[in-house]
Amino acid sequence: MALKIYTKTGDLGKTSLIGGTKVPKSHIRIDSYGTVDELNSYIGLLSDYFNEPNTRNILKEIQDRLFTVGSSLACDPEMEPSMKIPDLKEGDINFLEQEIDKMNEVLPKMNNFILPGGHHAVSTAHVARCVCRRAERCSVNMQEHELFVDPLVIKYLNRLSDYLFVLSRYISHSLKVEEVKWNPRISSN
Repeated sequence: MALKIYTKTGDLGKTSLIGGTKVPKSHIRIDSYGTVDELNSYIGLLSDYFNEPNTRNILKEIQDRLFTVGSSLACDPEMEPSMKIPDLKEGDINFLEQEIDKMNEVLPKMNNFILPGGHHAVSTAHVARCVCRRAERCSVNMQEHELFVDPLVIKYLNRLSDYLFVLSRYISHSLKVEEVKWNPRISSN
């Protein structure tokens, strides 16, 4: 028999962190890891839209790291030392930087701001980038409210949003889709 997905324990607006601590579902920690979960879903969608095998493998690796980030954010920090929670490493950030550098080697110089659009995969990369920035803001907000956040989580999310921006450009380049350049309207008054 399959495990029931519903437990009814959250029907009154509370949920448990990893470790058992109950918090309201509106808690900033829940918002933070919920945003990371949303980001992970958009990265899955992006991977479905862009079939290049190497990029799909990288996106799968990123999705795995986002589960690590989500675990870190979902854990009661007072319980974490006694639990086995996966952790980020500086090498995870270095990996993103190396991938950014590889893509930048084949991309044309950027002379304008770029608008999201031109292809489903390009637009999805931009949506993922925006959700990533929101996840980063949520994590910084937790830090500002003196709630523990592993500093590598914030650093990883910051670098991941950079990666997603460069990936949007790389997708345009790979698919031979013209980037949508922003041409600001300037009043002649």
